Amino acid sequence: MNTTVVSSVGLSLALAALGLASPLNAPAAPIPEDVRIGGFAVGSQAWTFNRFSVFEAIEKTAQAGARVIELYPGQKLSPAEPELKFDHHASDEVIQKVKDKLAQHRVVAVNYGVVGASGEAEWRKVFELGRKLGLYAITTEAVGDLDILEKLVKEYDIRVGIHEHPRRPNNPEYKVWDPNYVLSVVKDRDLRIGASADTGHWASSNVNPLEALRILRGRIISVHLKDRPEIGQARTDMVFGTGVLNIAAILDELRAQGFRGNIAIEYETNWDNNVPEVAQCIGFFRGYATCHR
Repeated sequence: MNTTVVSSVGLSLALAALGLASPLNAPAAPIPEDVRIGGFAVGSQAWTFNRFSVFEAIEKTAQAGARVIELYPGQKLSPAEPELKFDHHASDEVIQKVKDKLAQHRVVAVNYGVVGASGEAEWRKVFELGRKLGLYAITTEAVGDLDILEKLVKEYDIRVGIHEHPRRPNNPEYKVWDPNYVLSVVKDRDLRIGASADTGHWASSNVNPLEALRILRGRIISVHLKDRPEIGQARTDMVFGTGVLNIAAILDELRAQGFRGNIAIEYETNWDNNVPEVAQCIGFFRGYATCHR
């Protein structure tokens, strides 16, 4: 046997015996079971609270009854230090402050995005942040960087979801709104690369979210879950179960697909006081769990 392989295996076993792991090669931990509601890791997208700081977004997530959060780049850190921004360029000191705040409120950071980067060096900073926070996935629209992203996915064992915003009629080069296009660019990639499905943006693009999920079956990495008053151009978010997107059927489909990623509630309505609505959306999951035991 190759002595290099033996040495590598021996080192891995020794690290495991000590409760340690190589920071880059250790497999990423799944999202903990104890933060799931009805089998789903449902929480907030911090963008829901973008008029506030990261610290306040964590607090509001906990107030709404959720245990997971998807962070995004550029949010101010805290009311006490609004001049500091949180992103993948943050110092270890800032990152530790975020980790301490998460621990204080028993909230787990599971995802980061929507994020872009300029070249492999910056993308590596994104994945380093993911490693430091123990993230499950990263969300991006950078389909042009998939070669770099696939390399880093394999190195860090952190997943990547391709996100979509609404269709841009005046920009035919913007294609990620179409689930068929997303499937075409991820289907031959590592299985840890797939879609970050935004049900509201699909609806705004006149795409049926349930049909889109079925097109991307097996490649859903994460979900930005929204309910809407209609399929079409409406941009108003609604409490789950009060719109037309059939949230229960969407959850049924995700369960059928064996989906294990995070569901981020991205509630882009009533910006200054939307914790009650987010809490009601979390309550929908508790009701769903009761009916699907």
